[in-house]
Amino acid sequence: MGYQASDSNAKRPRLAISLGDPAGIGAEVVLKAMAPWCGREDAPLLVGCRRWLESVYAQRQQGTGSPWADPGRLEILDLPLSEEISPGHPNAASGAASFAWLTAATELVLNGACQALVTAPIAKQFWHAAGHHYPGQTERLAELAGVQEASMLFTARSPQSGWRLNTLLATTHIPLTQVSTKLNAERVLHKLDVLRQFCERFNPRPVLAVAGLNPHAGEAGQLGQEEQQWLIPALRAWQEQHPHCTLQGPLPPDTCWISAAQAWQGQGLSSKAPDGYLALYHDQGLIPVKLLAFDQAVNTSLGLPFLRTSPDHGTGFDIAGLGLARAASMEAAISAALELS
Repeated sequence: MGYQASDSNAKRPRLAISLGDPAGIGAEVVLKAMAPWCGREDAPLLVGCRRWLESVYAQRQQGTGSPWADPGRLEILDLPLSEEISPGHPNAASGAASFAWLTAATELVLNGACQALVTAPIAKQFWHAAGHHYPGQTERLAELAGVQEASMLFTARSPQSGWRLNTLLATTHIPLTQVSTKLNAERVLHKLDVLRQFCERFNPRPVLAVAGLNPHAGEAGQLGQEEQQWLIPALRAWQEQHPHCTLQGPLPPDTCWISAAQAWQGQGLSSKAPDGYLALYHDQGLIPVKLLAFDQAVNTSLGLPFLRTSPDHGTGFDIAGLGLARAASMEAAISAALELS
């Protein structure tokens, strides 16, 4: 792509940021989040279309309360759009652009030009329209990195209490009808190991909570058999192999995150809340995360040979071009990439 690692570590960008779907709010949240980085040698390297970024900057809405970075003061790996894209009007061309930008940004990290990756939101529907049939960015990253599967963990630090919420998904972008067929003891044990390793960054003796699959965690087999047949025996075996950890569960899913809400809001001792939560399917984990930490949560890909973070929100096509997008989650994604890498 014409960009190589510098011989000087001082000049090497620490992060690469792919700019997401150009019909969405990616440019806006990145330019707002990058305002403090203008002119710095260690500023992240942006991967996208320079002319498009400059157009978004020129048309920015005034009086939004957030400063914007001037693209002329940022380092950009310029991959021009093949056609004009209008804010809020995604199509196959916008999907193709976001796919190409993600691929190029990932290659920068893989070849050592950058140390970690931050990704702005994309729309899977328009990847598909462009002929790229992936469930999401995580799966494309795993393919580029040559790993079988990456894990999705959502992390956020509470601005009220300073407590960190960590939720890992055992399954990700699959229909609900497929969840019970994809889940098994081997998958849950692997995901527990991934969650443990992440949480040990902050606590060498982490407490981990596992949500049940069925209502009331199966209620002793009355509301589903999965917990009794394989989940509870698997968790017992894992606990025996990891005595330095404390494992809770399977917990009823409707009460599993109450302790997280209390810790997030600063109610009681946050030390009593688990260091990490394992959700068994996408919405089971993402509903409490987004209710508690929509602007602070960061999607973190684990199991890759590099660190990747992303804001925990979508493309915002309905507000693209209006200057209304909040950059807090992109700021958190950049901060988390710096902290965790």
